[in-house]
Amino acid sequence: MRRCAPLYLGRLGYAEATAFQDRLARRLKDGDGEDGEHLLLLEHPPVITLGRNARPADVLLDPAALETRGVRVERTNRGGQVTYHGPGQLVGYPILNLGPDRRDVGRYLRDLEEVLIRTLGRFGIAAARQPGLTGVWAGGEKIAALGVHLSRWVTTHGFALNVSTDLSRFGLIVPCGLRDRGVTSMGRILGSAPGLEEVARALVPEFGAVFGRSMAAPAAAPADAPIAAPPWTAAVAS
Repeated sequence: MRRCAPLYLGRLGYAEATAFQDRLARRLKDGDGEDGEHLLLLEHPPVITLGRNARPADVLLDPAALETRGVRVERTNRGGQVTYHGPGQLVGYPILNLGPDRRDVGRYLRDLEEVLIRTLGRFGIAAARQPGLTGVWAGGEKIAALGVHLSRWVTTHGFALNVSTDLSRFGLIVPCGLRDRGVTSMGRILGSAPGLEEVARALVPEFGAVFGRSMAAPAAAPADAPIAAPPWTAAVAS
């Protein structure tokens, strides 16, 4: 069974997180790193990201107006359209090699959805897929979004799960290009949101089960990690 190292990075800027995952992916593709596969878990400061299929009209305010609200705008190479990231949202960036037996983008997306559905189930939330749409839904509203990038079958980017996210921020955009669908969060459904690290702890074993990975904690974070891995990384993977 392959080893995948979970790293919880806390709150990290979008550009910094993207640069780190790109470095890990490059080493994994080139086979010249001892770090292997990773699951990066974190939250971002407020940022709107534009995927490869993003429509400018789906960002409802101009950059200057967004800046006054403390929201940055970043273009990215992930798939999908426009989404919002911010505090209270658990973001996951799997850095995996899907070869030789999982080289199917559709399967990869469905597997990420399955991880999220199982994780939400641990908190008593009945979540599901919606036919023809990507992501995870609860009560008819979107609770988690996906947007991935693959190069030589090595993955970057991933998913965003609304835990205690300020949902009003989604009013700044047309989320994922869906004008007729609402968004929700664990906190809205449960009445009180669990902590982000608590959700991360619950997600790690589900990720390992779905992807057939041993979620073994690293002895130390990679030398170029933005911050050192916190103590819970070892506990959650044991």
